[in-house]
Amino acid sequence: MATYNPAADHSTNFFGDVCNNFDYAAQFTTHDAGLLDQIKSCNSVYRFRFPIRRGNGFEVIDAWRVEHSQHQSPTKGGIRYSEMVNEDEVMALAALMTYKCAIVNVPFGGAKGGIKINPKNYTLQELENITRRYTVELAKKNFIGPSIDVPAPDYGSGEREMSWIADTYATMNPGQLDAMGCVTGKPIALQGIAGRKEATGRGVAIAVRECVSVGEDMQKIGLLPGISGKKVIVQGLGNVGYHSAKFLAEFGALIVGLCEFEGAIYNADGLDIDAVFQHRKATGSILGYPGAKQEFKHSLEGLEQPCDILVPAALENQITIANVKNIKAKIIAEGANGPTSPEAEAIFYANGGMIIPDMYCNAGGVTVSYFEWLKNLSHVAFGRMNRRFEENMNLNMVNMVEGITGVALTPMQRSTIIKGASELELVNSGLEDTMIRSYHEIRETYKNNEKIDTLRTAAFVCAINKVAVSYQNLGVWP
Repeated sequence: MATYNPAADHSTNFFGDVCNNFDYAAQFTTHDAGLLDQIKSCNSVYRFRFPIRRGNGFEVIDAWRVEHSQHQSPTKGGIRYSEMVNEDEVMALAALMTYKCAIVNVPFGGAKGGIKINPKNYTLQELENITRRYTVELAKKNFIGPSIDVPAPDYGSGEREMSWIADTYATMNPGQLDAMGCVTGKPIALQGIAGRKEATGRGVAIAVRECVSVGEDMQKIGLLPGISGKKVIVQGLGNVGYHSAKFLAEFGALIVGLCEFEGAIYNADGLDIDAVFQHRKATGSILGYPGAKQEFKHSLEGLEQPCDILVPAALENQITIANVKNIKAKIIAEGANGPTSPEAEAIFYANGGMIIPDMYCNAGGVTVSYFEWLKNLSHVAFGRMNRRFEENMNLNMVNMVEGITGVALTPMQRSTIIKGASELELVNSGLEDTMIRSYHEIRETYKNNEKIDTLRTAAFVCAINKVAVSYQNLGVWP
C-alpha cells in the first residue's frame, strides 16, 4: 500500500495533492482536527498585479506571495519566475516549505512566491524593474523582512535577482541594521554565504548516499548497499540537477543519463557531467554530445532507461501514471518539488521501488539559507573568529605528538591536520549533519509504525508533529 489510493476520487491540483498526503499522514498522529486544519491551511495568500513599461506601452505582471505558516518566524521560501506559475502551485510550494523546514529542524515557517513571466522574454533592465517592483509590492503589505518573510532563489531566479531584492528592501528601510537578511541566496560579495549555490544539489547527493547506505532497505528493493557504482539518471541540468549529478559522481555513483527539455542522452558506461555541461553551453543542447551512446528527442524517454537511481530535478509532475510503469530505477530521489504524482507513487511502491521525498531530499537549499540568514544577523562570517585559534591549537598538538613519538610528519600531512575550517567547510559540515540526522529521523518513524507505508508519509508525520508542538506552545491570542 502506498501513500495514496489511485482508485480514490481526488483533486488533481498540486496543492490538493499536498493536502491529500497531509491528510493521509495525519491519521498516524494524535492531534485534534482543528489543529491539523490550522497546520494544513495557508495563512496568507497575496495575489497582486503591477505594470511595467515595455517599449512605448505597458505590460501588467501577475504575481503572488503565500505565507503558509507562522508557527516559526520569519517565513521562508523562494520566488519562482515562470509562465506556468499560478496560485495553486505557489500555495503548494509554500506548504511544502513549512514541512521541509520542520523536517530538517530549520526554525522557519513556509512561504513561496511567484512571478508569471518567462525571464528569457525580457531585457536585463526589464527583469530588474520587475524584480524591484515585486519587492516594493511585498514591502507595502509587510510581506518581506528579515524577521517577517525571507525570499530566496527558485526556478528562473538566482543570485542576481536576490541582489536586486536586497538593494530595494535596504533602500526602502534606511538604517535597518539587518536589512541584508531580508533575502538569502545572495552573492558572496553582498553578504551571501559560501556553498549556498550548490547546497540543494549537494543535499540531494547526501540524501541518496545516506539512503543507499542502509543494507536492510537496499536488500528489500534488490540493490547492494553503498553508493559506489550505482547507475544514476538525472533530469535537469540547471543548478540543482547539475550539482546533484556532480556530487553523486564524486561520491562514487555513475551518471548514465541526463535529460533536459530539448531531449535526453544516455551511456551505460557513464557520462562526464562537466563535459556535457560545457557542450550544452557551447551548442545550446545536450544532444550531439560525443560521449553519448543513445539520444532521445523526447526528454521523458530518458527517464525510462536502465538505472538504479532516478533524480528528477526539474519541475513537478514529471513521473505520472502514464510513464511510471516504464521507469526502471529502484529509487527515485526527488530533487524537484512534486515531480511524482500520487498515482505514480502508489504504482512505483507496489512494484518494489522506493522514493526519497522532495520535502526532505531537496532541503539542502533552505538549510544553507538558514546559515546565510544567521550570518546576516550576526554580521560575522563563519570561521572568522576562531579559525586561527583552531590552527594554533592543532599546531601545538602536532608538535607535541611529533616530540613524543619522534616521528616527523611531512609538510603536506602537517598542513592538512593543522588547517582550520573555512566558511565553506563549516557550511558543508552543517549541511551534511542536517541531511544525515533528518534522514534517519524519517526512517525511524517509517520503521517504528508498520502502518506507515512510505518515506513521504513518515516525513509528513515528522513535520506535522513538530509544527503541532510549536502551535500548542504558542497558544491562541487573543
